[in-house]
Amino acid sequence: MRWTPEQIGDLTGRTALVTGASSGIGLVVARELARHGAAVLLAVRDTAAGARAADLIRSSDPADGVASTGRVGVECLDLASLTSVHELATRVDQPLDILVNNAGVMSPPRHRTTTDGFELQFATNHLGHFALTGLLTPRLREASAPRVTTVSSLAHHGGNASVLEGNPREGYTPRASYAQSKLANLLFALELQRRAAASGSPVTSTAAHPGVSNTRLFTSTDGMGSNPVIRALGPVVGRVVLAGPDRGAEAVLHAATVAEPGSYSGPSSILGETRGPVGPARRSRWADDEFLAARLWERSEELTGVRFSP
Repeated sequence: MRWTPEQIGDLTGRTALVTGASSGIGLVVARELARHGAAVLLAVRDTAAGARAADLIRSSDPADGVASTGRVGVECLDLASLTSVHELATRVDQPLDILVNNAGVMSPPRHRTTTDGFELQFATNHLGHFALTGLLTPRLREASAPRVTTVSSLAHHGGNASVLEGNPREGYTPRASYAQSKLANLLFALELQRRAAASGSPVTSTAAHPGVSNTRLFTSTDGMGSNPVIRALGPVVGRVVLAGPDRGAEAVLHAATVAEPGSYSGPSSILGETRGPVGPARRSRWADDEFLAARLWERSEELTGVRFSP
C-alpha cells in the first residue's frame, strides 16, 4: 500500500522546526506536521514570506482535509550566516521533537562566497544545517523520541570525495558544486545516526530526497533563477512536466515521522526515482563511505566551530 501523509499519527504535544518552510516542499512538510497536531516553527530567511506561509497553514480549509490543529510560528534563519544560525538556536527554548533540514540553494551560475567565507551552496545546504543541528542537540535531547531529517537529492550521485574541499572557486561549476553539497547532506545524516547510536543518544537521524519537484529552487535568484530565461519559463514548464511539492514532500514527511534510523527515503521505481511512491532510495558508493563521512564531520566541525555533545 502506498504510504501517504494520512498515515502520520497524532503529533499533538510535539514541536517541529522546518527550515525553508515559506514555500515548496518545506511549506507542505510544515503544513502536514501542523495538520497532525505538531507545533511548527517555520525557519525562513524572509520572515514576511514566512508570515504569509503561516497564515496559509492556519487558514487551510477543513473541507479540504488540510486544516491545521497545531500552532504555527515564524523564526528568522539565514543558513548562509553562522551568526544567524547561532541566534536562532538561542531562541529555541523548548524541547524539539522534529528537525527537518530542508532549505537549500541550487546551482548559482557563478561562485558566490558567504560572509563567513564559504561557497554559498556548501554553506547553505550543508554547513548551516550541520551547525544548526549541533546547536539544537540539547533541545532535541529534551524530547522523548527526537528525529532529525536532512533533505538530500538525486544530484548527490554526482558528488565524490572532493566534497571535503567545500566547493572552491577554482574549477567551480554550478551542477557539480550542487551535487557535492547534497552528497554532504546525505553523508551528514548517515554519520549523525552512527554517532547517535554509538553514544546512546535518543536522536534518530534519517535522510530523504523529493525526486524532481516543481519548487522555487528553479526560480530563486540565489540559484538557477538568476538566469532570467529560467526564471521566466521555469514555473510554466515545471507545472507541465514535474510533480508538485505535495508529492515531493511525501518522502520527507515519511523520513521525519516513521522511517527507520539511518534510512534514506525517496520516490521509488519510476523514471529513475524522479517520482513515484515512497520507498528506500538508492545511495551512491560515496554516500556509503563511512571514512569519508567521518572526515567530512571533522571538517565541518573545524569550519563551523560547532561540536556536537556526546
